Amino acid sequence: MPAEFDLYGVYVPRLLVLMLVTLFAVIILRRLLAWIGAYTLVWHRGLFDLALYVLLLDAVSSVSRWYFT
Repeated sequence: MPAEFDLYGVYVPRLLVLMLVTLFAVIILRRLLAWIGAYTLVWHRGLFDLALYVLLLDAVSSVSRWYFT
């Protein structure tokens, strides 16, 4: 698995790429959760969003580790 990606001669860390992919996934998921009204069941929306981001980052990292090996 590459530790960094080469984008036209610029080396970008793998974690940065994974974090950007996760950010876009979290934005879509947050809008979906707000649309269906799931945030009415959440005590602290900021903490919930942070936990959601961390869990999805772990999932994306695990999938990319499995895919690139």
